[in-house]
Amino acid sequence: MSSDRAHGRGPGKATSFDIAYQAGVSQPTVSRALRGSPRVSEETRKRVLAVAQQLNYKVDKNASNLRFQRSSTLALLIFEDPTSDDSAINPFFVSMLGSITRASAQRGYDLLVSFQQQADDWHEEYEDTRKADGLILLGYGDYLLYRERLERLTEQGTHFVRWGAVQPGQPGLSIGSDNAQGGYEAAGHLIALGRRCLAFIGGASRGCPEFLDRYRGFVRALEDARLTATPELQVDAITTEEAGYAATSELLRRGARFDAVVGASDLIALGAMHALQDHGIEVPAAVAVVGFDDIPAAGFANPPLTTIAQNTRLAGEVLVDTLLRQIRDEHPEGRMLPTRLVVRRSCGASPASAPRPRARAAAALK
Repeated sequence: MSSDRAHGRGPGKATSFDIAYQAGVSQPTVSRALRGSPRVSEETRKRVLAVAQQLNYKVDKNASNLRFQRSSTLALLIFEDPTSDDSAINPFFVSMLGSITRASAQRGYDLLVSFQQQADDWHEEYEDTRKADGLILLGYGDYLLYRERLERLTEQGTHFVRWGAVQPGQPGLSIGSDNAQGGYEAAGHLIALGRRCLAFIGGASRGCPEFLDRYRGFVRALEDARLTATPELQVDAITTEEAGYAATSELLRRGARFDAVVGASDLIALGAMHALQDHGIEVPAAVAVVGFDDIPAAGFANPPLTTIAQNTRLAGEVLVDTLLRQIRDEHPEGRMLPTRLVVRRSCGASPASAPRPRARAAAALK
């Protein structure tokens, strides 16, 4: 099939789509190759230029200028999450939304916010239709399915950055917290307070890479304290209170002994506390609980929830700056941001009496 027929056109002047078809690349790749973008490999650039010369392709400078005109708008795509209310938005992302909006405005960009379902063809819109110069992605559900969409974005040359686990070999750029260190801090804090049978609630699998990193840090803290992480003390759960409640109830049905719980998110940890209390188990006297995120509800729980805080203000600034560097054809890299332990009463310690980092490390080895 000829390129004209493939695109439903009759014979005429060659276009960048004709070049893309014959060179075996996407149309955005052709556009970048023709303008000498460093994001295109030398081999691909030569192949595109050879096909362009063969087709006697002439750049329409007026159309080119229009095509590469910036919209001065960024698009923030927030993906739905299962929630107990009608918002379908993870409460952690609400504070992130404010920091991204502020960072965009400070850099002279408007922010287009869109709520997306995972099944939508969000990977085919926005930048290609010039709605925005690039995308910021929050939330994803099952990462293994989501990754396929990220690969499509990369192939079509879309500028994008996502909040999530920072891992080698993943498509595109990710900005995220140091989840492994956060998991280590959560477990290490409980161990320093004298807890010895720690349970972890959260999906510790490749489909939940952030939770998996938190679990790995949790396990490392136990190993450093010469304790054992046992499979019966880990239960998968998505990031909802209902899932945390159900997972904790499952732990209790198993008859497993534990004196502390680390929830992979605050919502999971809050659900765990409710389950323990409904079963007549006092928090923190019998079982201490630590979460991850530091959402507003954590401080208003009964008892207030000890948690690992993520720096949402810094996260918004880094997400926006990383995306703008991509748009300028620079070469930014993924980045992990530090976390911070916030001590409240659910762990059995008051903020003033919480062991300092060196004291925690020493206590863990006793």
